[in-house]
Amino acid sequence: MVAEPHQSHSKFIRSFLTSLVYPIQYVVNLPVELTEWASKTLVTHNTLLKKNEQLKQERLILSRKLQRYAVLEAENKRLRELLESSFEINEKVLVAELIAVELQTFRKQVVINKGLREGAYEGQPIVSSNGIMGQVIHVGPFSSTVLLITDSNHALPVQINRNGLRSIAVGTGNNDKLFLEYLPNNADIRLGDLVVSSGLAHRFPSGYPVGIIEKISHVPGEPFAKIMMKPSAQLSQLREVLMVWPNETAYEINKYLDDSTIELMK
Repeated sequence: MVAEPHQSHSKFIRSFLTSLVYPIQYVVNLPVELTEWASKTLVTHNTLLKKNEQLKQERLILSRKLQRYAVLEAENKRLRELLESSFEINEKVLVAELIAVELQTFRKQVVINKGLREGAYEGQPIVSSNGIMGQVIHVGPFSSTVLLITDSNHALPVQINRNGLRSIAVGTGNNDKLFLEYLPNNADIRLGDLVVSSGLAHRFPSGYPVGIIEKISHVPGEPFAKIMMKPSAQLSQLREVLMVWPNETAYEINKYLDDSTIELMK
């Protein structure tokens, strides 16, 4: 070291020794470098795994939100259809949701989330955006039971919209079938005729769609034709319905009675 500044050939010797020692230094430092590389690689891998898991969770959350938006869009569409139909019928109406369904053979009933508090009453007509659905047969404080028009125990006065010919629509226990009774074989009935409520018996207002005639059979020797029609309301797909008060006076009377009943129950 003392002689290095004064001897030019010492630089060559130092360079030679440095080159000779470099492989030893590399081998000595290799474990440390490998350890650092492995540590960085492991940290990076763990970070990627955590990030990947986070992205998966975010994707699931976004997917769930997207599905919910689709459900809300469909629900809004159904509600708009209900409200549009309520503007056409001009009666007091209230939107209700189905909370239970009982669609056993020959027994067609549903439960809605409106009851005495909202002024529901037994015999109240229930409709969908497409037509008559049924009528209330039991009213509780917070819910009501609705008998569908397809129940085998239900009968509804109707008429052919084209010519005013009157009949009775009887449930069959099948959500897609209704029978028209007491129409003679020579009656003016055609496939595709719209059948609406006649307003007789003062239970259902007149002019509500009930169904479309799909099949007409004439049995020799029988006085009446066998006529089958499809309900206008899609009874197996309903989520929301309209409770109808045919006139405001009847509604106010029932509302007063129901409020009194609730007060007594309290």
